[in-house]
Amino acid sequence: MKAQLLDIFRRRHACHQFDPERGIPGDDLAFILEAGRLSPSSFGLEQWKFIVLTSKQDKLALQAACFQQPQVGTASCDVVILAKIADMHPDSPYVQRLLAREYPGELLAGALANYRSFHAATDVAAWSVAQCHIAAANMMTAAAGIGIDSCAIGGFRAEEVARLLALEPGRYAVALVLALGYCTQAAGEKLRLPLSELVEYR
Repeated sequence: MKAQLLDIFRRRHACHQFDPERGIPGDDLAFILEAGRLSPSSFGLEQWKFIVLTSKQDKLALQAACFQQPQVGTASCDVVILAKIADMHPDSPYVQRLLAREYPGELLAGALANYRSFHAATDVAAWSVAQCHIAAANMMTAAAGIGIDSCAIGGFRAEEVARLLALEPGRYAVALVLALGYCTQAAGEKLRLPLSELVEYR
């Protein structure tokens, strides 16, 4: 199992040109989205929402909002990952419902008090976006595991993406665009720093 997982990580790469004529089977897309849904999240609040764009018109409009990066327009589909902002307020029905699920009964009051203090001291938008990146990483790994390529797009004009998706102001932040499909070019050598430069044991 360890060797299989490492092989997936080694094979996964950022695809910059997808085959625009090749679609992703529905069950494969559902599998990738399920990997995102099952991802861990701070306080168990599942800070993400996934919007899947499949039409050529929508993908090209999104590409324009992503500085014309071609992988966005040629992908089989683009998953726009939205970070929940308004729903993260301690008094929102969403937070109340999910914390009650994570901390049942007498545990809820203490959990709400802790979360209220955390929320007041935190850049909520940045925190929520960071949680979405966890889901995105799992989705890309899941995709690679079934032979589907991906590219995480962090370069975009957030206001243009929000306008394209008709987002309600203040409710979400655009966290990431995840382009999925089948790459037309073979992956190059995986280039990473060695662990000796990255890890310090204390």
